[in-house]
Amino acid sequence: MDRINQSSVTEFLLLGLSERPEQQPLLFGIFMGMYLVTVMGNLLIILAIGFDSHLHTPMYFFLANLSFADACFSSTTVPKMLVNIQTHSHTIPYEGCLAQMHFFMMFGALDDFLLGAMAYDRYVAICRPLHYSKLMSPLVCVVLLAACWVLTNLAALLHTLLMARLSFCAGNSIHHFFCDVVPLLQLSCSDTSMNQVALFTVGSMILTGPLSLIILSYAYIMSTILGVSSAPGRQKAFSTCGSHLTIVFLFYGTAIGVYLFPPSSHSGVKERIAALFYTVVTPMLNPFIYSLRNNDMKTALTLNVICKR
Repeated sequence: MDRINQSSVTEFLLLGLSERPEQQPLLFGIFMGMYLVTVMGNLLIILAIGFDSHLHTPMYFFLANLSFADACFSSTTVPKMLVNIQTHSHTIPYEGCLAQMHFFMMFGALDDFLLGAMAYDRYVAICRPLHYSKLMSPLVCVVLLAACWVLTNLAALLHTLLMARLSFCAGNSIHHFFCDVVPLLQLSCSDTSMNQVALFTVGSMILTGPLSLIILSYAYIMSTILGVSSAPGRQKAFSTCGSHLTIVFLFYGTAIGVYLFPPSSHSGVKERIAALFYTVVTPMLNPFIYSLRNNDMKTALTLNVICKR
């Protein structure tokens, strides 16, 4: 009978972004501020879309779900980091580490898929407007969202189950601010070849699939805009598309650099900096990019503030 791998580690140490005591108050203040902006910004978007019937369209349906995913995505990592800084305790239980990894991967992948769905929605609206009501009907939107949730949960569950079968007897110090797949694999003393194959294969599909859809959709959108829009309209459209694509490439570029390159090519510091961009920075910027540049959203947010007064 094959021996069942059991971890000899009951907890891990998250060493965070810096081990210097004098830097901890500054890090706490910066990330507390960024986290509050992220949660409040995305919550405002969800409330504005929910209370304004004019925003009950496919585009805002996916935007509300993206805001929910962004808030949850940041909440899987940042609060634990803030608690560790404040309490000067860097431990996380083995089970808690696997749970954090699972939800981090699930909401991160959900972000990927929702960005792809939003790009497809904009393609249909601009390039095939006569078929929009059929191609983006409420049923189609719900099916797309359900598919996003199912696929991302399955991907996260696969990595969690593969990680749970490994033994961790090479130490328990994680040079990161959260439990991520790559640093955990580096601590394992088991054969991680299956995990590496799953990470590259599933990661390629999750990251490059939606990214390819986004690039293709925006290419068609740009082509359509160039053919029918006036010069001021083209300038505004290019400005909006440019800001969207900047966030997309920031998110996907840093994530691809971490998960699709061999572990031997990773630098601990560079990996943590890259992780900051796709776990903290982009979820914080998304509300500004997708909403504050949108007149309908600004009107809805203003009306909500006035009604509360």
